[in-house]
Amino acid sequence: MDINFSLPWMFLLLPLPVLVMLLLPRVDAAQISTIRVPFYAAMHSQLLHEASGPSRVRLFVALIIWGLLVVSAARPQSVDEAIQLPVQGRNLMLAVDLSGSMEADDMVIGNRRVSRLAAVKAVAGEFIDRRVGDRLGLILFGDRAYLQAPLTLDRKTVNTLLQESVIGLAGKKTAIGDAIGLAVKRLRNEPEQNRVLILLTDGSNTAGSIDPLKAADLAAQEKIRIYTIGVGADSRVVRDLFGRQRAVNSDIDEETLQAISDKTGGHYYRARDVKSLLQIYGLLDEIEPIADDVEVYRPINELYFWPLSIAMLLSLLLALSKLPFFSLLSRSRARHA
Repeated sequence: MDINFSLPWMFLLLPLPVLVMLLLPRVDAAQISTIRVPFYAAMHSQLLHEASGPSRVRLFVALIIWGLLVVSAARPQSVDEAIQLPVQGRNLMLAVDLSGSMEADDMVIGNRRVSRLAAVKAVAGEFIDRRVGDRLGLILFGDRAYLQAPLTLDRKTVNTLLQESVIGLAGKKTAIGDAIGLAVKRLRNEPEQNRVLILLTDGSNTAGSIDPLKAADLAAQEKIRIYTIGVGADSRVVRDLFGRQRAVNSDIDEETLQAISDKTGGHYYRARDVKSLLQIYGLLDEIEPIADDVEVYRPINELYFWPLSIAMLLSLLLALSKLPFFSLLSRSRARHA
Protein backbone atom coordinates (compact mmCIF):
# COMPACT_ATOMS: atom_id res chain seq x y z
CA MET A 1 0.00 0.00 0.00
CA ASP A 2 1.39 3.42 -1.03
CA ILE A 3 0.61 6.81 0.50
CA ASN A 4 0.53 9.87 -1.73
CA PHE A 5 -1.03 13.32 -1.82
CA SER A 6 -3.52 14.44 -4.45
CA LEU A 7 -2.70 18.16 -3.94
CA PRO A 8 0.93 18.25 -2.79
CA TRP A 9 1.29 21.96 -3.62
CA MET A 10 -0.82 22.71 -0.54
CA PHE A 11 2.32 22.13 1.56
CA LEU A 12 3.52 25.54 0.32
CA LEU A 13 1.07 26.99 2.86
CA LEU A 14 2.92 25.51 5.84
CA PRO A 15 5.10 28.60 6.54
CA LEU A 16 2.15 30.99 6.14
CA PRO A 17 1.71 31.71 9.93
CA VAL A 18 5.42 32.54 10.26
CA LEU A 19 5.29 34.80 7.19
CA VAL A 20 2.27 36.61 8.61
CA MET A 21 4.12 37.24 11.88
CA LEU A 22 7.23 38.51 10.07
CA LEU A 23 5.68 40.53 7.27
CA LEU A 24 2.63 42.18 8.81
CA PRO A 25 3.48 45.41 10.69
CA ARG A 26 3.38 45.25 14.45
CA VAL A 27 0.71 47.27 16.22
CA ASP A 28 2.13 50.09 18.35
CA ALA A 29 1.03 49.90 21.96
CA ALA A 30 0.16 53.61 21.87
CA GLN A 31 -2.43 52.93 19.19
CA ILE A 32 -4.33 50.47 21.34
CA SER A 33 -7.20 51.82 23.43
CA THR A 34 -6.65 50.75 27.00
CA ILE A 35 -8.66 50.62 30.18
CA ARG A 36 -6.97 51.80 33.34
CA VAL A 37 -7.37 49.40 36.23
CA PRO A 38 -6.07 49.84 39.77
CA PHE A 39 -4.63 46.34 39.95
CA TYR A 40 -2.65 46.61 36.68
CA ALA A 41 0.69 45.77 38.31
CA ALA A 42 -0.66 42.53 39.80
CA MET A 43 -2.36 41.50 36.52
CA HIS A 44 0.79 42.31 34.52
CA SER A 45 2.80 40.08 36.80
CA GLN A 46 0.28 37.25 36.42
CA LEU A 47 0.33 37.58 32.61
CA LEU A 48 4.10 37.41 32.51
CA HIS A 49 3.95 34.29 34.66
CA GLU A 50 1.46 32.60 32.33
CA ALA A 51 3.37 33.66 29.21
CA SER A 52 6.24 31.42 30.12
CA GLY A 53 3.99 28.35 30.27
CA PRO A 54 0.45 27.92 28.96
CA SER A 55 0.69 30.64 26.26
CA ARG A 56 3.67 28.95 24.65
CA VAL A 57 1.88 25.62 24.83
CA ARG A 58 -1.15 27.14 23.09
CA LEU A 59 1.09 28.57 20.38
CA PHE A 60 2.73 25.20 19.85
CA VAL A 61 -0.66 23.45 19.68
CA ALA A 62 -1.94 26.09 17.24
CA LEU A 63 1.02 25.43 14.95
CA ILE A 64 0.31 21.68 15.11
CA ILE A 65 -3.33 22.36 14.20
CA TRP A 66 -2.23 24.45 11.21
CA GLY A 67 0.09 21.69 10.05
CA LEU A 68 -2.69 19.10 10.31
CA LEU A 69 -5.06 21.33 8.32
CA VAL A 70 -2.47 21.72 5.56
CA VAL A 71 -1.91 17.95 5.46
CA SER A 72 -5.66 17.41 5.23
CA ALA A 73 -5.95 20.00 2.42
CA ALA A 74 -3.22 18.14 0.50
CA ARG A 75 -5.64 15.13 0.40
CA PRO A 76 -3.56 12.17 1.57
CA GLN A 77 -4.60 8.92 -0.11
CA SER A 78 -3.69 5.27 0.29
CA VAL A 79 -3.30 3.39 -2.99
CA ASP A 80 -3.82 -0.38 -2.75
CA GLU A 81 -2.28 -3.07 -4.92
CA ALA A 82 -3.26 -3.07 -8.60
CA ILE A 83 -6.26 -5.23 -9.57
CA GLN A 84 -6.61 -6.49 -13.13
CA LEU A 85 -10.12 -6.27 -14.55
CA PRO A 86 -11.02 -7.98 -17.82
CA VAL A 87 -12.33 -5.70 -20.54
CA GLN A 88 -15.98 -6.46 -21.15
CA GLY A 89 -16.39 -8.62 -24.23
CA ARG A 90 -19.55 -9.93 -25.87
CA ASN A 91 -23.15 -9.69 -24.73
CA LEU A 92 -23.89 -13.33 -25.41
CA MET A 93 -27.31 -14.92 -24.97
CA LEU A 94 -27.81 -18.70 -24.99
CA ALA A 95 -31.22 -20.07 -25.99
CA VAL A 96 -31.62 -23.77 -25.13
CA ASP A 97 -34.45 -26.03 -26.32
CA LEU A 98 -36.21 -27.93 -23.50
CA SER A 99 -38.86 -29.60 -25.64
CA GLY A 100 -39.74 -33.27 -25.19
CA SER A 101 -37.51 -34.44 -28.06
CA MET A 102 -34.40 -33.24 -26.20
CA GLU A 103 -34.88 -36.32 -24.00
CA ALA A 104 -33.76 -38.63 -26.83
CA ASP A 105 -30.63 -40.52 -25.72
CA ASP A 106 -28.67 -40.52 -28.97
CA MET A 107 -25.56 -38.84 -27.54
CA VAL A 108 -22.58 -40.62 -25.96
CA ILE A 109 -20.34 -39.30 -23.15
CA GLY A 110 -17.65 -41.64 -21.84
CA ASN A 111 -19.15 -44.75 -23.52
CA ARG A 112 -22.46 -43.94 -21.88
CA ARG A 113 -25.58 -42.94 -23.78
CA VAL A 114 -27.07 -39.68 -22.55
CA SER A 115 -29.88 -37.41 -23.63
CA ARG A 116 -29.36 -34.50 -25.98
CA LEU A 117 -29.99 -32.06 -23.14
CA ALA A 118 -27.36 -33.76 -20.94
CA ALA A 119 -24.82 -33.43 -23.76
CA VAL A 120 -25.70 -29.75 -24.24
CA LYS A 121 -25.33 -29.12 -20.50
CA ALA A 122 -21.90 -30.78 -20.41
CA VAL A 123 -20.46 -28.93 -23.40
CA ALA A 124 -22.24 -25.58 -22.95
CA GLY A 125 -21.24 -25.55 -19.28
CA GLU A 126 -17.55 -25.64 -20.24
CA PHE A 127 -18.19 -22.96 -22.87
CA ILE A 128 -19.80 -20.68 -20.26
CA ASP A 129 -16.88 -21.13 -17.86
CA ARG A 130 -14.42 -20.06 -20.56
CA ARG A 131 -16.19 -16.82 -21.48
CA VAL A 132 -14.33 -14.61 -19.01
CA GLY A 133 -15.26 -10.95 -19.50
CA ASP A 134 -18.47 -11.68 -21.44
CA ARG A 135 -21.94 -10.87 -20.13
CA LEU A 136 -23.97 -14.05 -20.49
CA GLY A 137 -27.71 -14.63 -20.43
CA LEU A 138 -29.85 -17.76 -20.62
CA ILE A 139 -33.19 -18.33 -22.36
CA LEU A 140 -35.04 -21.64 -22.02
CA PHE A 141 -37.80 -22.38 -24.50
CA GLY A 142 -40.46 -25.00 -25.18
CA ASP A 143 -44.09 -24.00 -25.74
CA ARG A 144 -42.91 -20.48 -24.84
CA ALA A 145 -39.60 -18.77 -24.25
CA TYR A 146 -38.55 -17.76 -20.74
CA LEU A 147 -35.66 -15.58 -19.59
CA GLN A 148 -33.89 -17.72 -17.03
CA ALA A 149 -30.90 -15.40 -16.50
CA PRO A 150 -30.49 -11.79 -17.71
CA LEU A 151 -27.14 -10.64 -19.08
CA THR A 152 -24.60 -10.88 -16.29
CA LEU A 153 -20.89 -11.36 -15.63
CA ASP A 154 -21.77 -14.05 -13.10
CA ARG A 155 -20.92 -17.08 -15.24
CA LYS A 156 -21.27 -19.47 -12.31
CA THR A 157 -24.93 -18.58 -11.78
CA VAL A 158 -25.75 -18.88 -15.49
CA ASN A 159 -24.10 -22.31 -15.60
CA THR A 160 -25.96 -23.42 -12.46
CA LEU A 161 -29.31 -22.39 -13.95
CA LEU A 162 -28.50 -24.30 -17.13
CA GLN A 163 -27.54 -27.43 -15.21
CA GLU A 164 -30.77 -27.25 -13.17
CA SER A 165 -33.01 -27.08 -16.27
CA VAL A 166 -35.12 -30.16 -17.04
CA ILE A 167 -37.07 -31.47 -20.02
CA GLY A 168 -40.58 -30.05 -20.23
CA LEU A 169 -39.85 -27.13 -17.89
CA ALA A 170 -41.03 -24.73 -20.61
CA GLY A 171 -43.44 -27.15 -22.32
CA LYS A 172 -43.11 -30.07 -24.74
CA LYS A 173 -43.20 -28.13 -28.03
CA THR A 174 -40.62 -25.84 -29.68
CA ALA A 175 -41.08 -22.05 -29.96
CA ILE A 176 -37.94 -21.05 -31.85
CA GLY A 177 -39.38 -17.73 -33.05
CA ASP A 178 -40.37 -16.69 -29.52
CA ALA A 179 -36.87 -17.51 -28.25
CA ILE A 180 -35.28 -15.30 -30.91
CA GLY A 181 -37.80 -12.52 -30.23
CA LEU A 182 -37.04 -12.58 -26.50
CA ALA A 183 -33.30 -12.47 -27.21
CA VAL A 184 -33.80 -9.46 -29.51
CA LYS A 185 -35.69 -7.68 -26.74
CA ARG A 186 -32.86 -8.30 -24.26
CA LEU A 187 -29.96 -7.48 -26.61
CA ARG A 188 -31.28 -4.50 -28.55
CA ASN A 189 -30.01 -1.93 -26.01
CA GLU A 190 -26.48 -3.36 -25.87
CA PRO A 191 -23.51 -2.16 -28.02
CA GLU A 192 -24.15 -3.19 -31.64
CA GLN A 193 -20.84 -4.95 -32.28
CA ASN A 194 -21.24 -7.25 -29.26
CA ARG A 195 -24.76 -8.72 -29.68
CA VAL A 196 -24.64 -12.50 -30.06
CA LEU A 197 -27.26 -15.25 -29.75
CA ILE A 198 -26.44 -18.97 -29.72
CA LEU A 199 -29.58 -21.03 -30.29
CA LEU A 200 -29.62 -24.79 -29.68
CA THR A 201 -32.54 -26.92 -30.80
CA ASP A 202 -33.25 -30.42 -32.04
CA GLY A 203 -36.48 -29.76 -33.89
CA SER A 204 -38.57 -27.34 -35.89
CA ASN A 205 -40.81 -24.48 -34.84
CA THR A 206 -44.06 -26.05 -33.57
CA ALA A 207 -45.29 -23.40 -31.11
CA GLY A 208 -45.15 -19.72 -30.27
CA SER A 209 -46.61 -16.58 -31.79
CA ILE A 210 -43.60 -15.38 -33.84
CA ASP A 211 -42.39 -16.92 -37.08
CA PRO A 212 -38.67 -17.80 -36.78
CA LEU A 213 -37.72 -16.08 -40.06
CA LYS A 214 -39.57 -12.89 -39.13
CA ALA A 215 -37.82 -12.98 -35.76
CA ALA A 216 -34.53 -13.39 -37.62
CA ASP A 217 -35.35 -10.30 -39.69
CA LEU A 218 -35.86 -8.34 -36.46
CA ALA A 219 -32.54 -9.66 -35.15
CA ALA A 220 -30.80 -8.59 -38.37
CA GLN A 221 -32.26 -5.08 -38.04
CA GLU A 222 -30.84 -4.90 -34.50
CA LYS A 223 -27.47 -6.24 -35.74
CA ILE A 224 -27.67 -9.38 -33.60
CA ARG A 225 -25.62 -12.31 -34.89
CA ILE A 226 -27.35 -15.66 -34.43
CA TYR A 227 -25.44 -18.94 -34.42
CA THR A 228 -27.84 -21.87 -34.70
CA ILE A 229 -26.94 -25.40 -33.63
CA GLY A 230 -29.00 -28.40 -34.60
CA VAL A 231 -28.52 -31.08 -31.93
CA GLY A 232 -29.14 -34.76 -32.63
CA ALA A 233 -27.72 -37.82 -34.36
CA ASP A 234 -28.70 -38.71 -37.93
CA SER A 235 -30.66 -41.67 -36.56
CA ARG A 236 -31.97 -42.70 -33.18
CA VAL A 237 -33.28 -45.84 -31.52
CA VAL A 238 -37.05 -46.00 -30.97
CA ARG A 239 -39.20 -48.60 -29.27
CA ASP A 240 -42.23 -50.09 -31.02
CA LEU A 241 -44.20 -53.35 -31.05
CA PHE A 242 -41.23 -55.13 -32.64
CA GLY A 243 -38.71 -53.93 -30.06
CA ARG A 244 -35.94 -51.37 -30.50
CA GLN A 245 -35.67 -50.04 -34.04
CA ARG A 246 -33.32 -47.45 -35.54
CA ALA A 247 -35.18 -44.56 -37.17
CA VAL A 248 -33.94 -41.65 -39.26
CA ASN A 249 -33.94 -38.37 -37.33
CA SER A 250 -35.81 -35.91 -39.54
CA ASP A 251 -37.08 -33.54 -36.82
CA ILE A 252 -34.46 -30.83 -37.25
CA ASP A 253 -35.53 -28.08 -39.63
CA GLU A 254 -32.05 -27.42 -40.94
CA GLU A 255 -33.29 -25.23 -43.76
CA THR A 256 -34.91 -22.76 -41.35
CA LEU A 257 -31.95 -22.80 -38.97
CA GLN A 258 -29.60 -22.12 -41.88
CA ALA A 259 -31.80 -19.24 -43.07
CA ILE A 260 -31.88 -17.72 -39.58
CA SER A 261 -28.09 -17.68 -39.33
CA ASP A 262 -27.65 -16.39 -42.90
CA LYS A 263 -30.02 -13.47 -42.32
CA THR A 264 -28.10 -12.32 -39.23
CA GLY A 265 -24.51 -12.90 -40.32
CA GLY A 266 -24.07 -15.95 -38.13
CA HIS A 267 -23.57 -19.61 -38.99
CA TYR A 268 -25.46 -22.90 -38.75
CA TYR A 269 -23.81 -25.98 -37.24
CA ARG A 270 -24.97 -29.55 -36.96
CA ALA A 271 -23.99 -31.38 -33.77
CA ARG A 272 -24.44 -35.10 -34.43
CA ASP A 273 -22.45 -36.17 -31.38
CA VAL A 274 -20.63 -34.72 -28.36
CA LYS A 275 -17.35 -34.47 -30.28
CA SER A 276 -18.90 -32.29 -32.99
CA LEU A 277 -20.65 -30.22 -30.30
CA LEU A 278 -17.26 -29.59 -28.65
CA GLN A 279 -15.80 -28.55 -32.00
CA ILE A 280 -18.67 -26.15 -32.61
CA TYR A 281 -18.10 -24.37 -29.32
CA GLY A 282 -14.39 -24.27 -30.09
CA LEU A 283 -15.18 -22.56 -33.41
CA LEU A 284 -17.45 -20.10 -31.61
CA ASP A 285 -14.55 -19.19 -29.32
CA GLU A 286 -12.52 -18.36 -32.42
CA ILE A 287 -15.27 -16.49 -34.28
CA GLU A 288 -16.39 -14.55 -31.19
CA PRO A 289 -13.07 -14.37 -29.30
CA ILE A 290 -12.89 -13.97 -25.56
CA ALA A 291 -11.73 -10.55 -24.36
CA ASP A 292 -8.02 -10.87 -23.60
CA ASP A 293 -7.21 -7.23 -22.78
CA VAL A 294 -7.17 -6.15 -19.16
CA GLU A 295 -7.67 -2.90 -17.34
CA VAL A 296 -5.61 -2.15 -14.25
CA TYR A 297 -7.46 -0.65 -11.32
CA ARG A 298 -5.81 0.55 -8.11
CA PRO A 299 -8.32 1.21 -5.29
CA ILE A 300 -7.79 4.64 -3.72
CA ASN A 301 -8.85 5.39 -0.15
CA GLU A 302 -9.15 8.98 1.04
CA LEU A 303 -7.33 9.68 4.33
CA TYR A 304 -7.83 13.46 4.69
CA PHE A 305 -10.43 13.03 7.44
CA TRP A 306 -7.82 11.66 9.89
CA PRO A 307 -5.64 14.80 10.17
CA LEU A 308 -8.78 16.95 9.88
CA SER A 309 -10.42 15.13 12.80
CA ILE A 310 -7.30 15.46 14.96
CA ALA A 311 -7.07 19.19 14.11
CA MET A 312 -10.72 19.70 15.09
CA LEU A 313 -10.20 17.84 18.37
CA LEU A 314 -7.12 19.90 19.25
CA SER A 315 -8.97 23.12 18.32
CA LEU A 316 -11.79 22.14 20.68
CA LEU A 317 -9.37 21.43 23.51
CA LEU A 318 -7.57 24.71 22.87
CA ALA A 319 -10.85 26.63 23.00
CA LEU A 320 -11.91 24.88 26.20
CA SER A 321 -8.60 25.66 27.87
CA LYS A 322 -9.45 29.40 27.73
CA LEU A 323 -12.69 29.01 29.69
CA PRO A 324 -12.66 30.31 33.30
CA PHE A 325 -13.14 26.86 34.79
CA PHE A 326 -10.09 25.41 33.07
CA SER A 327 -8.02 28.54 33.87
CA LEU A 328 -8.83 28.21 37.56
CA LEU A 329 -8.08 24.49 37.42
CA SER A 330 -4.67 25.09 35.82
CA ARG A 331 -3.84 27.80 38.39
CA SER A 332 -4.84 25.50 41.25
CA ARG A 333 -2.54 22.80 39.94
CA ALA A 334 0.27 25.36 39.56
CA ARG A 335 -0.10 26.46 43.19
CA HIS A 336 -0.04 22.89 44.49
CA ALA A 337 3.01 22.20 42.41
